[in-house]
Amino acid sequence: MTTPPRTEHQRALLGLLLANLAWGLSFPLLKSLALTHAQLLPGSGNWFITALSLAPRFVLSAAVMLVLARAHWHNATRLEWRQGLLLGVSNALGMVLQVDGLQFTSASVSAFLTQFYAIMIPVVVALRARRSPPALVWVCAGLVLAGVAILGRFDFRTLHLGRGEIETLLSSVFFMWQIFVLEDKRCGANRALPVSAVMFATEGVIFTVMALGTAPSPADCLVPFTSAPWLGFTGLLTLICTLAAFLLMIRWQPKITATEAGLIYCFEPVFASVMALFLPALFSRWAGLDYPNELMTWQLVAGGGLITFANVLLQSRPPKPAVR
Repeated sequence: MTTPPRTEHQRALLGLLLANLAWGLSFPLLKSLALTHAQLLPGSGNWFITALSLAPRFVLSAAVMLVLARAHWHNATRLEWRQGLLLGVSNALGMVLQVDGLQFTSASVSAFLTQFYAIMIPVVVALRARRSPPALVWVCAGLVLAGVAILGRFDFRTLHLGRGEIETLLSSVFFMWQIFVLEDKRCGANRALPVSAVMFATEGVIFTVMALGTAPSPADCLVPFTSAPWLGFTGLLTLICTLAAFLLMIRWQPKITATEAGLIYCFEPVFASVMALFLPALFSRWAGLDYPNELMTWQLVAGGGLITFANVLLQSRPPKPAVR
């Protein structure tokens, strides 16, 4: 018996909300991981810290998925390989910019600014279809844009954002690309396991090459592996923020539209901001870091509130998914 469309839609929303919860955890974890790395190797450049923060989690995730998907390799389709490669490249480019930017801004601001693709997706949809999306979509996207401006403390007089904010906004372009790759109608029959395995393997190779290329010396790549806190943060990022989150995304995001997905993903910074209120101090005590809890500022409440309200408003009349 087939699942009623409405029930499947609700399951997709729940699955993506759980993925957002996992990704929300990744922001204070990545900040803690970068601070731990800086303690272990004080002379590290920002790009080396970024690459070595990402490489192990995707190499480990790829190894797990290669085992789980071993029964599918003999009949993996060209479209599954193609989608996995595109997802790997788009996510890798987005994460490099996001994680490097996170070293120059707070976890909460980074989480919210990542959602800028919510305003870009309707524009791309309109250009592709040569028609404007419903007015409600534009209203919600405008609310998201206003929330982004407040959170980034954007100065309209000088048109200035810091390095962390600029890199995070650029990362959003590649995360938008990832959403469109998942929405591709030609890939509707693709299976999550082989696609995830190809995606993680692609990112593992990209980040490993980047880490080796930016390391002060090859031996420095092994130093963080001697630290229990660094291994602990990496393990949590691998299991919760990579394997669980991306499997949920690949399984459920194709069940809704790209515009709806882009706005649903705006719950990620809400989770990140709540966790940043108490997790940094816990991580600091365990790893010996100077990473204080973040404060609930008016910018966080106002900007995050606008973005969250946009999601609720859109869900009151969600766009109809494309027929598959």
